[in-house]
Amino acid sequence: MTTTRAFRCEDLFKFNNINLDALTETYQVSFYLQYMSTWPEFFKAEAHPNGKLMGYVMGKAEGEGELWHGHVTAVTVAPEFRRRGLGRKLMNSLEATSEHVFDAYFVDLFVRVSNSLAIGMYENFGYSVYRRVLGYYSGTEDAFDMRKALPRDVHRKSIVP
Repeated sequence: MTTTRAFRCEDLFKFNNINLDALTETYQVSFYLQYMSTWPEFFKAEAHPNGKLMGYVMGKAEGEGELWHGHVTAVTVAPEFRRRGLGRKLMNSLEATSEHVFDAYFVDLFVRVSNSLAIGMYENFGYSVYRRVLGYYSGTEDAFDMRKALPRDVHRKSIVP
């Protein structure tokens, strides 16, 4: 049985098994600390009963008016723990926070256009491609901006380009 809990400062010393993946962005420590202090509701870790980190999600709320939304900054699961539903569990947590805590209209995320496995996973979670962002990844690769409307967006306008 896994535990979903708040991401803690000491987790920054334990997540190498998760971040040592070519498709996972690794940020400066200050970036993670900023998210922990500004949007703690969005920063969750999935932990094994032995304490090993299995995955995490971090995000934020941003925008104005009907563009007020939850944003997935990162969601990743260690390779040895994939295909067990942990990505869905972490995304559900972020979506619930976006909906119930921040009353957002939608959730968005950016994914490399070459990452077909992740794109397929997000589509299975109800996300759709909203637009293509040219050169998003260091100017070398495009990203898809994928979105999922939340109940507040009754007419689902947030997912129509």
